[in-house]
Amino acid sequence: MSQTYQPKKRKRARAHGFLKKIATPGGRKTVARRRQKGRAKLSA
Repeated sequence: MSQTYQPKKRKRARAHGFLKKIATPGGRKTVARRRQKGRAKLSA
């Protein structure tokens, strides 16, 4: 069976990155929750 996931850093960042999160109200909440929890990484 072939490998189906061909990771690309730029595509991942554009889809799930910090700027994409901050752009929406829900994303801002997500980042806020992760900050509150003390996550080392807030987004992709």
